[in-house]
Amino acid sequence: MRREPEALRTALADLKSSSLLRRRVVDAAPIALAARGYALRDGRELLNFCSNDYLGLARHPELAAAMSAAALSKGSGAGAAHLVSGHGLEHALLEHELAEFTGRESALLFSTGYMANLGALGALAARDETILQDKLNHASLLDGGQLSGARLRRYAHGSVEAATRLAESANKLAVIATDGVFSMDGDLAPLPQLAALAQQHHAWLVVDDAHGLGVLGRTGRGSCEHFGLTSEAVPALMGTLGKAFGSFGAFIAGPAELIEWLLQRARTAIYTTAMPQAVAAASRAGLRLAQRESWRREKVLELTQRFRDRATLRGVELTHSRSPIQPIIVGEAADALAASAALLAAGFWVSAIRPPTVPAGSARLRVTLSAAHEATQVDALVDALARALQDLRRPRHE
Repeated sequence: MRREPEALRTALADLKSSSLLRRRVVDAAPIALAARGYALRDGRELLNFCSNDYLGLARHPELAAAMSAAALSKGSGAGAAHLVSGHGLEHALLEHELAEFTGRESALLFSTGYMANLGALGALAARDETILQDKLNHASLLDGGQLSGARLRRYAHGSVEAATRLAESANKLAVIATDGVFSMDGDLAPLPQLAALAQQHHAWLVVDDAHGLGVLGRTGRGSCEHFGLTSEAVPALMGTLGKAFGSFGAFIAGPAELIEWLLQRARTAIYTTAMPQAVAAASRAGLRLAQRESWRREKVLELTQRFRDRATLRGVELTHSRSPIQPIIVGEAADALAASAALLAAGFWVSAIRPPTVPAGSARLRVTLSAAHEATQVDALVDALARALQDLRRPRHE
């Protein structure tokens, strides 16, 4: 049914009155300022604690130089899809290096993580089969499950028992899909148990490790390395290039046969223009830096622990997350917005995350740490956060 403009105005007004209207904010920070963990909004310098730039590489001069050089030599656009004439040398080299980095036979580039998950699930599950997913999976996995046409069943967050019950009752279980690190909660999926369950039912295990790769594991190879899982245990690994690696795009790595199948059947890889080779060149630079400068991973994890220790001392209630994603559950959307505004007034940019991104009643502040931050900045954030939450809890008088 057609939605008339007046109906849309009413719906938008309802979102606003419910504190659920979202707005974009322009960050005008020059590269030197942003590289030190700052943003520039309306002429104000703010410490940015809501970016996914975990290793502080998004403004690194080596990535910018690699992108510039590739753009000058190979152009600003690919000009076609990968399967037509858009697959260039930088793409091929990046796929090879990503496969090597993740310890898998092959890798396939996608323009975004959203497209990677949609493409993979659509290619791996048929309409008469079943996909199991964690209820708190990223929207791209959930949408991929729905759009695949397969039967999508969701189990309680992190519950191996619930996943097992659904797997045993499923008709033709094809895929178990999960985040490695959950993007809004920061906790880890029970990957060893899910891997065993998938193997027991001869199903694909698809792990979206967008927030784990580059950060977790002894050498930064993500959730799988953290748990000591082999490529056989996790055959389909999705990673993004716009978080820890400081660039843009995504990939799926796995057995050569899987990657060839995705190349033939993943519609989001086939029917879209390839990313510019300049972007792939920047991603290669980010991947090299992430491996060469291990201090970045060590630093962001140290800052994460520092944040947790000091927040606990100040009475800030935290979740069990040990990743650089540190959610502070507030509850109501209006309260999350008020706390975010208080932090903004104090010079900190921490976004309020509200439904439908998170379940109703679990609106939150989502603090994310970066290697671009310094210990003094983290300490100042904790102080401001404790004050903001204390003001929020203070009884309101007429």
